[in-house]
Amino acid sequence: MDGVRGTVDEGFEPVRDAFARNFEALGERGAAVAVYRDGRKVVDLWAGTRDVNGAAPWEHGTAQIVRSATKGVAAAVLLMLAERGELDLDAPVGHYWPEFKARGKEHALVRHVLAHRVGVPVLDRPLTPAEALDPDLAAAAVAAQAPAWEPGTDHGYHAQTYSWLTGELVRRVTGRSLGEWLAAEVAGPLGLDLWVGLPQAEAGRVGRVGPLPEPGPSADASGPRLRPKRAVSEAYADPGSLTRRAFGAITPMPDENDPAYRAAVLPASNGIATAPSLARFYAALIGEVDGVRLWRPETVGLARAEASAGPDRTLVVPTRFGLGYMLHGPASPLLTPHSFGHPGRGGALAFADPESGLAFAYVTNGFRKSVTADPRAQALIRAMRAL
Repeated sequence: MDGVRGTVDEGFEPVRDAFARNFEALGERGAAVAVYRDGRKVVDLWAGTRDVNGAAPWEHGTAQIVRSATKGVAAAVLLMLAERGELDLDAPVGHYWPEFKARGKEHALVRHVLAHRVGVPVLDRPLTPAEALDPDLAAAAVAAQAPAWEPGTDHGYHAQTYSWLTGELVRRVTGRSLGEWLAAEVAGPLGLDLWVGLPQAEAGRVGRVGPLPEPGPSADASGPRLRPKRAVSEAYADPGSLTRRAFGAITPMPDENDPAYRAAVLPASNGIATAPSLARFYAALIGEVDGVRLWRPETVGLARAEASAGPDRTLVVPTRFGLGYMLHGPASPLLTPHSFGHPGRGGALAFADPESGLAFAYVTNGFRKSVTADPRAQALIRAMRAL
């Protein structure tokens, strides 16, 4: 594709080639990819349009909503608070949030929240989009919810409720929203274009997102196409399944282009970032970036050490999680078995690989049906593995 702009360091040219092929073969409309190695940016590429159905070009500073890739950002906040002694990962959630003890959740631990083991991926009465934007109302709904399993005994992806689980813990401990804490303690020091709760002054930089049609069966010849297993398809089709109910904890699905939605603080789903900033964030988790390092090495160990593994009660397929992060596996292929990060449903992906010193971020304005392994992001990962 002739329209790819940006820079790649020598040796990373295959990433540029794969990025261009995503537009040519996989129907990409607008996207960006960035890679850091040992704290230095080595890939910074963008192409296409800033709006999924628009004509204005994607610019270097264009930001997009990254859906559940926000969860990796939220987890970093909780782990930083733990490093500072403000949050005990082994304390009951109810120690900080007494209302959460209701209905058999008194033994749920903070680490269970991060590892998707706390047992409240669903709400018996889903929140409306307007209700979901009210942090007090939404937190009260989660606190009052009976767990779907005994906390700590199993795991299942908390697709939407992760917003209020993590957000309320941060509010109770710091007195600030997770987005406010992130802006002051992470985005500010690192100079990031990364927000959970978009300021009005930045709204003009953010593109409009939307669905993309699925590519044809032979569109991507560079790698295998994953087809959903029957059990997975049935789970998403069944209104009563834990899968549908978890993703439908906000019903109907919010308009992700609505300024009110983007300005809210929903750490499970509405983070907004540029690709270079998201990659820089992950680079600062595993090493120093311009004098700033976010985590101590032992905290990196918490993120990448397996805390949940096996059949996921929400996603149906086997998943692996550290504390707050998806780990490399069939459902979430990352660069190497040492990588940790988080995808956003339908497209975005960001991760770090401590052994190689690489940090990666891909953002897009076009979402597809994939949950954890979008073919466009996987094409870029394959290119990096071949370096």
